[in-house]
Amino acid sequence: MGSKPDGGSMSAGMAQAAGAGRTKDLISTVSQIANALMSEVAKVIIGKEENLLRVCVGILSNGNMLLEDFPGLGKTMLANTFAKALGCKFKRVQFTPDLLPSDIMGTYMYDQQVGEFKLRPGPLFTNILLADEINRAPPKSQAALLEAMEEKQVTIEGITHKLPAPFVTLATQNPIEQEGTYPLPEAQMDRFLMKMSMGYPNRAEEKAILARRKLRGKDGHDVAQITSPKKVVAMQKALETVHVDPAILSYIVEVVQRSREDHRCITGASPRASQSLFKTGRAAAAIDGRDYVIPDDIKRVALQVVSHRIVLKPEAKIRGITGMHIMRKILSEVPVPVIQ
Repeated sequence: MGSKPDGGSMSAGMAQAAGAGRTKDLISTVSQIANALMSEVAKVIIGKEENLLRVCVGILSNGNMLLEDFPGLGKTMLANTFAKALGCKFKRVQFTPDLLPSDIMGTYMYDQQVGEFKLRPGPLFTNILLADEINRAPPKSQAALLEAMEEKQVTIEGITHKLPAPFVTLATQNPIEQEGTYPLPEAQMDRFLMKMSMGYPNRAEEKAILARRKLRGKDGHDVAQITSPKKVVAMQKALETVHVDPAILSYIVEVVQRSREDHRCITGASPRASQSLFKTGRAAAAIDGRDYVIPDDIKRVALQVVSHRIVLKPEAKIRGITGMHIMRKILSEVPVPVIQ
């Protein structure tokens, strides 16, 4: 007679199978909402599917993004449209040389009716913040934003206030207007999860933009709400269930380490870059409907996640070398792991 299976082992196995099933259902829901979100935004932002994916990855990863490009390419519209589709509160701050920290954080005002000081929240108290032309503000104001970006909180008059969840900063800077700008410090650049550019539309895309404008009969866009701030936070937490194989971890570490070893770099990417690749890889997998990360998830986001964190030597800059060049070389050389 065969021996009876251990009841404890069976229970553990069943629980594990049930947990795996719940994880797959959870990630499937994240994928459905994320793809519906991108489809809705794509009705307004034409021909920029990869950027829509990157922004969606950034939001799910609860990270901040930097858009560097020429004027009029839809950076503000991208942020505003995502906020509407997310059902999130949106604020826009024009960063100017005279901007003070209190202008974005808020300040305490005396309320005569109750006889006490009350906080008048600034535009940082939102879900999606568009920091327009961020490199025009003085370092002191940029430092005020730094705490919000990293800690999701602000400190006013010595009192710390948590910002609404989710809180994501979409910052823009213009590469052609260098006069009157303050270069973003390395510490601040490192706190941007991703840096990307919109790029000009091609002829077909620009014609489609005009055709849709003619069809709408107005300048504004109607955007349907796909989700809500509460659901976005739940989606962000769901990423913790996405499996990352040890081989993927080694791949991430190798990519980042090689950025520090390149002879053309003063400094390579920090450990924060490794963590950012880890998070964005999970987000990319979830959007694709998978509860596990594959090497292509990392390669898909690595250029935007790591390149801006690399500080090049002056002679490399003179030769026109950029962080993108360094990262493309690294990604082409690092062996891609085989996941069983």
